[in-house]
Amino acid sequence: MAPDPRATRAGHSGRGPSGWRVRGAPYAFLLPAVVLFALFFALPIGYAVYLSLRKVEVKGLGLGSGARQEVWAGLSHYTAALSDSELLASALRVLGYGAIVVPSMLGLALVLALMLDAERTRLGGFSRLAIFLPYAVPGVIAALMWGFLYLPDVSPFHYLLGRAGLPAPDLLDGGPLYAALANIALWGGTGFNMIVIYTSLRSIPAEIHEAARLDGASPLQTALRIKIPIVAPSLVLTFFFSIIATLQVFSEPTTLKPLTNSLSTTWSPLMKVYQDAFVKGDIYSAAATSVVIAVITLVLSFGFLRTVGSRSNRGETQ
Repeated sequence: MAPDPRATRAGHSGRGPSGWRVRGAPYAFLLPAVVLFALFFALPIGYAVYLSLRKVEVKGLGLGSGARQEVWAGLSHYTAALSDSELLASALRVLGYGAIVVPSMLGLALVLALMLDAERTRLGGFSRLAIFLPYAVPGVIAALMWGFLYLPDVSPFHYLLGRAGLPAPDLLDGGPLYAALANIALWGGTGFNMIVIYTSLRSIPAEIHEAARLDGASPLQTALRIKIPIVAPSLVLTFFFSIIATLQVFSEPTTLKPLTNSLSTTWSPLMKVYQDAFVKGDIYSAAATSVVIAVITLVLSFGFLRTVGSRSNRGETQ
């Protein structure tokens, strides 16, 4: 029996049941991700923006039903956040912290990735796992562990230095505190950045290495003139992630706070948000501060990517 022409035309045009199923398959696969994005990302952001525009108005003594009402606040919380000297001081502290962490972390990750990519590297698999393993340790656990090593009364390093007659620095007080916090971030984040860079290095074609070897290039020259320029996009990506992680530092100073008086409860911007929301109970100003931090992070990230993209386009056209 000859096939029905109408069924054939419907199947080819995508108007039949099978055609609709084929056309709707991509949307069905995207639906779970869209739902999760809306519930756990877009909706909380929208609710934070809503709270930042509201405030509680107290009537009389604030007793009885209707004495406290949530009313429109406009941009007053944003004005207060942008003029808050405490928030500005915490932002400056985080910038100083980032000036130590970001270049040190990326430089160390690049050196380790180049060493693992060298031809004569032994135990490469074990080395990669050992370097990456600290990244799997939660930030709070890492901060507790390093806090134990920093604390003079219980630190084995302080004990060994004392037995050797050497002075033991107090890493939880004054200027060394920045180095102590940066060390925790370096210990936990270098492995992740190293894996990203190392993966990019492994994707370089073998013909390029062979050509450099035939031209008489040393391993150092090959790394500086060939490998690093090729993995530059990976370096940009890791720098981008490191900047965002630096601006959102929270668990390390919060965990070390009970061990020293040098860390205030508003040492970082996110710590101030936590204090406003859960200690002072002012979720409205905390929401406004959160939105300000998010916008600043977005602007800095977009500006960085825009600058890198424009430079890359100029380099390709030259």
